[in-house]
Amino acid sequence: MKYNYESFFKIKKPFFFTKRINFKVKVLITGVAGFIGSHLAERLKKMDFEVVGVDNFNSYYSPMLKRKNASLLDTQGIQIIECDLRTSNLVMSLPVDIDYIFHCAAQPGIASTCSFKDYMENNIIATEHLIDFARQFTSLKMFVNIGTSSIYGRNVSCDETQAVLPISNYGVTKLAAEQLVLASSRSQQFKACSLRLYSVYGSRERPDKLFTKLIDCGLHNKKFPLFKGSLNHKRSFTHVSDIVNGIVSVIGKEDLCTNQIINLGIDKEYTTQEGIEIVEDLLKTKISFQDLPSRAGDQQRTIAIIDKARSILKYNPRTKLREGVYEQIEWFKNDIKFSK
Repeated sequence: MKYNYESFFKIKKPFFFTKRINFKVKVLITGVAGFIGSHLAERLKKMDFEVVGVDNFNSYYSPMLKRKNASLLDTQGIQIIECDLRTSNLVMSLPVDIDYIFHCAAQPGIASTCSFKDYMENNIIATEHLIDFARQFTSLKMFVNIGTSSIYGRNVSCDETQAVLPISNYGVTKLAAEQLVLASSRSQQFKACSLRLYSVYGSRERPDKLFTKLIDCGLHNKKFPLFKGSLNHKRSFTHVSDIVNGIVSVIGKEDLCTNQIINLGIDKEYTTQEGIEIVEDLLKTKISFQDLPSRAGDQQRTIAIIDKARSILKYNPRTKLREGVYEQIEWFKNDIKFSK
């Protein structure tokens, strides 16, 4: 029988919401066909929001995977608009009367194939265009920017007051995008916050990310590209269900969250070596490696300090790494096909 990986997200009763919303509000999610955006869209739809998504289906990784996510969302009644946020006149393409904007779209990662122009246009210019679009809505309750711990720099074990020292074009441009959004909030154009996410993994994770690539290599006898020194890198690997829990917890707490930067992640850290061992144990295999030089822009350590999220959002990430990786393996086996 086919494994229903979505049931994983129903194992525990959500801590953030105990009563169904009895009125319709309209939510816009950018990057809706991507990893985090698609999970967020499903959660908000189940909470009885009217969900509209936008995605440009770019070729950073296979558009086919994003089209598959989009098809799944479509079956749930989630409207998806194909649109590029780098286009300046978004009001001609996107719906009106938006109550919440969740800005997940971005040029991700630190791939050498991406130029600074790619990061600038997709992270800065696109965000500025979305801000211009958001200014028209007097009823906008909150603009939620989805940020990243990469903003902090190489070694991250700090709260939100820490000075930021990004070391990659990704981190630099995501910081700029974040500040554009918060500048609009500080000038009282609309309420906004930014959530800095830590090492998200789980079903629908991009094929270039750690666990999807490890699973693919383990199942298909491929060599995993191992960058020098990365076995000892430490991460707060956070399952996407816990991240989505945190994101939707902003709803109803707009006055507490506006102008705020909030870390979202699990307050535990694991080495890349530990992550590899969990995948190997669950797959009952050994993964071979292709040794590569160290990669510019790689963070050496990230551990999420989430006292602020616990206080403001009542955030409580629960998923253990082994449990989350098992969910991702089952999704990969049954819902995605990579060439062997």
